[in-house]
Amino acid sequence: MSVFEQLIADFQNASTWLELALLALCLALAFGITRMLRKHFASDTSVWLGPTALRGALFPLLTLVLVWIAQAVLAHYQQVFWLRMAGSLLLSLAVIRFVVRVLSKTFPNSTAARLFEQVFSWLAWGVAVLASLGLLQDVMQELDSLHLALGKTSVSLLTLIEGLLSAGLMMVAVLWASSLFEQRVLNQVVSDLSMRKVAMNITRTVLITVGLLVSLSIVGVDLTALSVMGGAVGVGLGFGMQKIASNYVSGFLVLIERALRIGDNVRVDGFEGRITDIKTRFTVIRASNGRESIVPNETLITQRVENLTRFDQRFSLTTDIVVELNSDVEQVRALLLAAAAAQPRVLKAPAPSVLLVEILAYGLQFSLTYYIADPVNGQGNVRSDVNIAVLAGLRAAQVALAVPQQRLSWPSETPIEGVVPVVKNGADFIGHA
Repeated sequence: MSVFEQLIADFQNASTWLELALLALCLALAFGITRMLRKHFASDTSVWLGPTALRGALFPLLTLVLVWIAQAVLAHYQQVFWLRMAGSLLLSLAVIRFVVRVLSKTFPNSTAARLFEQVFSWLAWGVAVLASLGLLQDVMQELDSLHLALGKTSVSLLTLIEGLLSAGLMMVAVLWASSLFEQRVLNQVVSDLSMRKVAMNITRTVLITVGLLVSLSIVGVDLTALSVMGGAVGVGLGFGMQKIASNYVSGFLVLIERALRIGDNVRVDGFEGRITDIKTRFTVIRASNGRESIVPNETLITQRVENLTRFDQRFSLTTDIVVELNSDVEQVRALLLAAAAAQPRVLKAPAPSVLLVEILAYGLQFSLTYYIADPVNGQGNVRSDVNIAVLAGLRAAQVALAVPQQRLSWPSETPIEGVVPVVKNGADFIGHA
């Protein structure tokens, strides 16, 4: 009897309405349990519960378990068709939902992750359909009969596919385990953000290495052959990947030594901002205007870096003005100090200071210096508020700003009637009156 004849016989012998009723009951029970759990453990980022009861991995998994129980009980009394097909589809849905939720949580904006989800979903649904039709074993035998020559080694296409799938599933499981370890253990035990990042990187690296070795051993790859590959990788790291290896090691050193931590305000190579993240190869520094700088970790070890947070969080700002020569010096000083003291973000200690920095031919130049403790909240806005207050105070006191004197020169010794000289940007121009 062929496969399709067996399917037709099972369909004719099966009690369709009873199986569909049991399937609907399993779906309702699984939905009720999942919804009840979401009320007590609500989390939109949860892999199992998801943003809704139907989008998490727990709903198809619970339905699959209930369908298997119903199928095992009903198989003692009659032929089972619909529940067997539903079991294969639910198994694929549970695996797909788990993989998709883990990848979307770990790589929220990754195009490669989205592509892997789509390819894996199509493969999983294809396997489920073949298993439901009873053709999966025949397809696997055909794939096993096809061999690929890799040097002196011949590998069947089935072994290659199984290796890729097992490695991919193992990596997804590793990412989920590392994320779960970070949430349940590291976030509660390790309070320092930098040390938490170190522990997370080490944990993920160890789990990924172990997962790769386990997945290779499952498909029958001899792990002793990896010693040659390990030597080649070591040579490659020594010659062609020096910078990558240096940045990778430097990232761990920065996190372990804690000289620079996430959240510190730093100045690197003239760029000033706050450290938002320390990756394995680079560090992300965000300036107050929103710009981000990607700094290789090796730079933080080998070059001069100013940590503005660790030693002194105070940041100085200055405002320079030039008033007329006949202005009262003490009055101008008092106006500038009052303008700075009126701003809430300007520190009282050290207090603002005013200096008469230069006596010019056309006026007196004053410099107002004041300090703020939160440069991450913006520097230009504070300087603007102080400048506005300074201008308002000078106008109220009728203190005029000095205007630079400009020397007018005639283009010729004898003026031309109806023509006046005009000076613009330091150059002589001729205009008609």
